[in-house]
Order: sequence, then structure tokens, then C-alpha cells
Amino acid sequence: MTGPSRQFGILLLALLFTGSSGAQPERATERAGMIDAIQATAREAAVPGADRIAERVLEAMAGVPRHAFVPPGERERAYLNRPLPIGFGQTISQPYIVALMTDLLDPRPDDRVFELGTGSGYQVAVLAELVDQVYSMEIIEPLGEGAAATLDKLGYENVQVRVGDGYFGWPQAAPFDGIVVTAAGAVCAPHR
Repeated sequence: MTGPSRQFGILLLALLFTGSSGAQPERATERAGMIDAIQATAREAAVPGADRIAERVLEAMAGVPRHAFVPPGERERAYLNRPLPIGFGQTISQPYIVALMTDLLDPRPDDRVFELGTGSGYQVAVLAELVDQVYSMEIIEPLGEGAAATLDKLGYENVQVRVGDGYFGWPQAAPFDGIVVTAAGAVCAPHR
């Protein structure tokens, strides 16, 4: 690590060990490696404007224990920059993709965000570090319930997870400042 990347890594480790970002020190070295991998992937991206992820997004991701959002058999690989299986034919997204989607959303501290496709809850937790309120909907009941339990256990109080078909969104909680679709099935006629 050299230059800005090294400086960010040192800052990240300092934040993780002092707790000033709310982060937990557990697996701090792996988290720092994940952040470096995200930055490297962003620099290599062929997408204009996606070559750099905002520091506030990286800091939020550094504060979220990704290993808590994957099954026990995947925890050793939790900080690799790749998707991992979470059961029910679903995956937790690659950290770079979570970072890119969050960065493109450009969340603000007073925002209310709707996420479609809760999965394990990792994207919810990242967003919760950056916005006032996150509403997330998951159609697969065991995933939605598991995500809600993990988020609760980690102390996220600004999130609400609902199990159900998100085709029509979450009108009772609308309007939203941003919407993230992290998972969606084939478009078909909605069930009423």
C-alpha cells in the first residue's frame, strides 16, 4: 500500500480500533483489505465515473461486519471482493458492487431509502451507516427474518425489514429519497 491508499488504510484501522465510527475492531485487517480491493476494482473499472468510491461510503463499509451477514461456512471468505452464497439460491453481493451502488445512490444523512431485495441485510447495514432511515423488503421469508435478526443483534435501530413481494414498493413508508434494487426477479404481472 502506498500514497492515498496507505493513508486511508491507516485512518481506517485507527477508526476501527478507536470505535469513533461505531465500527467493531473484529477482523479489522480483513476489512482494510476489502476496502483496498474495492478501491483497486474501482480504479480498474471501465465505467466512467465509477473509478473512485466516495470515502464516506468506504468508511461505512469498513464499519459493517460483513462476516455477520454470511453463513458460518462462508465467514472465512467474508471479506473477499466476491459474491458469496447465503442460501435459497441467493448471494451477498460483491463488496465492490455494494460500494458502487451505494456511491451512485449518493445517500445523505437525512435521507430515507428503500431497498428491494434485503438478502442477508448487508446492503441495508451499509446504507444505515449513511442515512436516517432504511426500509427493505425481501420476498424469501427465511432471508428477511434472518436479516432482521442480524441487523437487530448488531444494534441497527434505523432500519425496517419487511417480508413480502416488493413489486409495488412500500407505499406506507413512501416517499423515499432513494431506491436501491439489489435483487429482483423476472418482470411479470403483479399479484394483487
